[in-house]
Amino acid sequence: MPELPDVELYLHALRPRIVGQRLDRIRIASPFLLRTVDPPITEVEGRTIQSVSRLGKRLVWHLDAAVFVVIHLMIAGRFRWREAGAPIPNKIGLAAFDVGTGTLLLTEAGARRRAALYLVRGADGLAALDPGGIDVLTASLDEFTQALTIENHTLKRALTDPRQLSGIGNAYSDEILHAAKLSPLQLTQRLSREEIVRLQEAAVRVLTEWRERLIQEAGDDFPERVTAFRPGMAVHGRYGQPCPVCGTPVQRIRYAANEANYCPTCQTAGKLLADRSLSRLLKEDWPRSLDEMEQYKKSRTR
Repeated sequence: MPELPDVELYLHALRPRIVGQRLDRIRIASPFLLRTVDPPITEVEGRTIQSVSRLGKRLVWHLDAAVFVVIHLMIAGRFRWREAGAPIPNKIGLAAFDVGTGTLLLTEAGARRRAALYLVRGADGLAALDPGGIDVLTASLDEFTQALTIENHTLKRALTDPRQLSGIGNAYSDEILHAAKLSPLQLTQRLSREEIVRLQEAAVRVLTEWRERLIQEAGDDFPERVTAFRPGMAVHGRYGQPCPVCGTPVQRIRYAANEANYCPTCQTAGKLLADRSLSRLLKEDWPRSLDEMEQYKKSRTR
């Protein structure tokens, strides 16, 4: 799922292309995309795009007369910038937004259609789409602490809950926790003041550095490859590869459709966190340390 740095990258690319332009037409290919009925598309078409912004992981187009186009890319939604009037791609195409300078295509890979388009009126209509999480980049330490510890959840869950913190998902939560040297399973209400400070500083640093890095890499080009797995990440998507800080093989916890990646040396004092599927199989034989894991692997190859 595109997260704060990725959404900011899209905003950077969209501003010179669509701000100040008239939204001539919205062409929708998927009946599941549009989630609102008022205002109708005909009322949105023909209006000028005055600015674009971010609402959590959603992109917001501010049109005249206080009308907003809100796009949530979810997991597999992506944008493609093409010449004016470009056709919507078969199979993966969801919609096309025609403006004077070109056409923005919205696509989504896979069979499930989760990306969403909302058309709303006024500040209240826009606010209704806000999950409520604080903006990590602008929050004070007290605001960050309150949002993080309002419930006693694991750090991985709290960081990715849009009702608590805005714009962070599976990928950058891994990177933030590695930078903060904290376990993904650490409970939020058991954090010390020093650990909370360290976590906030890591969150701001990681999100800011990746935002600037992605924008610099893209330059004036429209980003064609927005992905959760990028070269240069410390742990996310790097299971079994060496931690860039200490060289320890990166480990993972798999749950549902997601996973958490972490360095046991940097983050968990050498302890292996129980992977739900594997630990259920091994039960009491689940290795508790890297040494035990290596012994288990050797026994399997004999």
